[in-house]
Amino acid sequence: MCIDYRALNNITVKNKYPIPLIANLFVQLGKARCFSKLDLRSGYYQVRIAAGDEPKTACVTRYNAFEFLVTPFGLTNAPATFCTLMNKVFYLFLDKFVVAYSTTLAEHVQHLKQVFQVLHDNELYIKLEKCSFAQQEVEFLGHKIKDGKLMMDPAKVQAIQEWQPPTKVPEL
Repeated sequence: MCIDYRALNNITVKNKYPIPLIANLFVQLGKARCFSKLDLRSGYYQVRIAAGDEPKTACVTRYNAFEFLVTPFGLTNAPATFCTLMNKVFYLFLDKFVVAYSTTLAEHVQHLKQVFQVLHDNELYIKLEKCSFAQQEVEFLGHKIKDGKLMMDPAKVQAIQEWQPPTKVPEL
């Protein structure tokens, strides 16, 4: 189902969320040797709409009218709201080990326990099949990270090397 929220998005005050600089994220990875990546199950759908704002998400079908209780796909502030939620629930761990900073497996296991406890306390659920745990090498923002080294992702380099040069003006 796809709902056209353009009219609502046009009158919504945009929540400008500061995206972290990629260079700062890479610096944080300096001593990290053990990595896990978590993917929240239907992330936006775990963010509750503010009480009283449900009618703004109304969708009328031939069967009935429906209102979302959680953030629907297509709302302009959904990404910023989700990032704000993650920063709020992980506030104590940001720049310590959420994003990076497990140097040993034992330390990493303790960090994961804390992260899982925060997720549990906030009723946020991960999609296990999209997660990876205690990896020595991980893809991060189009790069590979291993042993404190930042490397280009070979698959991305290969895609650029094999890119066919344009032969017609529209291909430019």
